[in-house]
Amino acid sequence: MMQETAQQQQSIQPQYYIEEDTISLLDILLVLARNIKLIIITPAIVCIFTIFYILFIASPIYVSTATFMSYGSGGSNSRMMGLASQFGISMPGNNSGPRWSYEEVIESRTMARTLLKHRFDTGKYGPQKELLQILTYGDGEPNADMNTLIINGITEVQEMIKVKKTSSSSSLYKLEISAFEPQLSSDIAMAVMDALGRHQREYNSRKTTEARKFIEGRLLNTKAELEAAEEGLKEFRERNRRIIESPQLQLEQDRLIRDTAVLMGVFTTLKQNLETAKISEVRESDYVVIMDQPEIPLYPTKPQKRIMVILAGFFGIGFGILWAFIKEYSRNTDTEEQEKWEKVKSVIIKNISDCLPRRFRKV
Repeated sequence: MMQETAQQQQSIQPQYYIEEDTISLLDILLVLARNIKLIIITPAIVCIFTIFYILFIASPIYVSTATFMSYGSGGSNSRMMGLASQFGISMPGNNSGPRWSYEEVIESRTMARTLLKHRFDTGKYGPQKELLQILTYGDGEPNADMNTLIINGITEVQEMIKVKKTSSSSSLYKLEISAFEPQLSSDIAMAVMDALGRHQREYNSRKTTEARKFIEGRLLNTKAELEAAEEGLKEFRERNRRIIESPQLQLEQDRLIRDTAVLMGVFTTLKQNLETAKISEVRESDYVVIMDQPEIPLYPTKPQKRIMVILAGFFGIGFGILWAFIKEYSRNTDTEEQEKWEKVKSVIIKNISDCLPRRFRKV
């Protein structure tokens, strides 16, 4: 009897139940199924608001592009550059001279100030309005002083301009101008090209003028030295009419003749290059060659309607799913969380009460 009881106790083993805290795929699908309306309605609402923003609030942005390259002066101007470099004058196009950085020039404040004075035709503000007025106060009255308006206008212009090299080994540059009207973007791009060419032309003209003035000064000094050498040679010959019998006098005469010839050669070279400098100073050159003229864009670049609506849909779906899980979690743990919240409030009130003087405490 005792043996049978022991066998029965061995056959009956305790049952242990393990509670699973993990979430299965079916649990996730169940949450999504319960909140399917929320997951569908949320992206629909987000897409509707996005479409409304695109159609009625967002301003279209049109981008006009142009391609250009630098064109250096050559020909007769190269000889003047070579001469100027010998005298320590750096000329545009010379290897020792400054190299143009078109990105920095076009995006500089100087270029922006120049563009702000240009007048453009717009459908929104009318014909022949300064760019400063178009970008700052429009048809209304200026709400700030002129210095503030110019600073704000410079910032606006710099945000409109984007220039970069087409490739690291290429001399071509690509210019992009963004504006709220297609014709305005094309007109501003053309104004940038004109301002860039004029800026470089004025700089090169200024450097050429500096070289001309230097050559003129050097020419005057050389002329005076040449006249002095010729006068010295003449006086020497008048004092020494019979120098054949004197080797020393012959040597002195050869030296005077040599100095006069050297000065004559320098004077002739300076005279020739002075004429070249005068010609280069008044000659008009195209320092910026436009490969692709800025065209009027047909369609706005921003906002990208299709991409924005698609992204809004995905965002709405993700937000709807997140909202569904938060809602489900709040419903399942509502009682427990409420008790915790009540406990938190009581602890906060108790600690605050302990910090107050006794007469302010509630009895």
